[in-house]
Amino acid sequence: MIIKELQCPLPLITPRGKAHAHFLIDYGIEQHLHWICFLKDSGECWTFLNTEIKLDENQTLKRTYEK
Repeated sequence: MIIKELQCPLPLITPRGKAHAHFLIDYGIEQHLHWICFLKDSGECWTFLNTEIKLDENQTLKRTYEK
């Protein structure tokens, strides 16, 4: 198991709303990555799998998603 602290928190869209990922846990090649996130609205800490999240939009970098 490897725990990596992200030097710059990543803004994500999660099943519980928008969040920032601060840590990443890698359990090995046969497991999904686990993203440790803090929700923007409530400040709660949750862990999400790779398959549950996506990077949030960023107008400056021209990263948008169709709705």
